[in-house]
Amino acid sequence: MATGTRRERERAQREEMIVRTARELAEAEGWDAVTTRRLAAEIEYSQPVLYSHFTGKAAIMTAVATQGFEELAQLLRTARSAARDAGGVRAALAAVARAYTDFAQERPALYDAMFTHAVELRFADPEGPDVLRAGFGELLQAVEPLAGGDDPGVLTETFWAGLHGLATLERSGRLPGSLHDRRLELLVGRFAPADG
Repeated sequence: MATGTRRERERAQREEMIVRTARELAEAEGWDAVTTRRLAAEIEYSQPVLYSHFTGKAAIMTAVATQGFEELAQLLRTARSAARDAGGVRAALAAVARAYTDFAQERPALYDAMFTHAVELRFADPEGPDVLRAGFGELLQAVEPLAGGDDPGVLTETFWAGLHGLATLERSGRLPGSLHDRRLELLVGRFAPADG
């Protein structure tokens, strides 16, 4: 029995090493640099060992994206909770907006795996992974008190689209980064006016 447990633990450690290495390589050189051959060389295992864990690059990117969704949900939860306790609904929305765009800026390859590249996750599906719903749920909790007569889910999707658009356009240089704070202030102000 102990042998099976040890093997399972070693397998999980190898899997984590593959995901961590893919993530580090992507952040350093971009996702084009992440190939199964390169990963096998980096982790010093053969490609068949790598394929015994993942079916290919898309599956590895899915594992990386899943980690990213877990991290983003936690960051949003922390930001929302701290700001709501200190400053109310508008402060919570502003903190969530800042945490989201900071995450996208600080982890570009991870963000791309989550929202740009094709991965093996079912989005916008009630049967999709819990980890996807957790991050959206944090956004929803920040936006829902401001919904009034609007559908809270659709309003949250709209706010999220605004954040994603800002993050993507600024990262690509299509919008100057120097106006980031002003853009966030305007976006939050449209959803949560100062007197609200």
